[in-house]
Amino acid sequence: MSEEPADETPATALWKGDTGVLPEQSRRALLELIKGPYLSGAKSSTQWSALLADESAIRSRLHELFLELEIDRFGEFAFVRNITTDEIAAPSTVRTHPLSFLDTAMLLVLRQLLVTREGDGRVIVGQEEVFEQLRVYRTADRDEHDFDRRLNSSWNTMKNKLRVIHQAGTEDRAEISPVLRLIVDAEQVSQISAEYRRIAVEGGGPTRIVEETDDGTVEELTA
Repeated sequence: MSEEPADETPATALWKGDTGVLPEQSRRALLELIKGPYLSGAKSSTQWSALLADESAIRSRLHELFLELEIDRFGEFAFVRNITTDEIAAPSTVRTHPLSFLDTAMLLVLRQLLVTREGDGRVIVGQEEVFEQLRVYRTADRDEHDFDRRLNSSWNTMKNKLRVIHQAGTEDRAEISPVLRLIVDAEQVSQISAEYRRIAVEGGGPTRIVEETDDGTVEELTA
């Protein structure tokens, strides 16, 4: 008589037939990282604790998807990037979404404000303060009302899509998230800023397409 097959359902199973080995909260942390743009310990403390507890296993799962895990333990932020290596032709796992010229310019302005002021604690800025630094990009043929509409659209992108600013009191004031310093690194800032300075001086159009990934990183492509 043949023996009955052993029950191979792991103790971590959450439903019948589940073969996953990560605990529930660690799975939710993994999912949040993949969905992006980042996982915040301040906003998702349970998932943050699960990430730290199962970091090695989660990092391994991400590697299987050609993704690298980035963690800021002090700021309690984590996000993923596409793997970059010369050893294999790694696919681009994380989808890209186009950012407008003003979106990217605003991202740089916010990052600069964060870097210069974060030593004082929370960095809170006014909407008009940010907008004023971007008005240099309004060309003579651009209607002022239309330009302001575009600025408002970019502000909403920062708040609702990228989540790099959070409302602080009134609708026109926001706190800049410390994660912005990490998801746009110094090298990316240098590359993009040089082109934007040229545009501000010459009044010409952008010569590159700038895109932002689900994990928040900025990619610059030749137009």
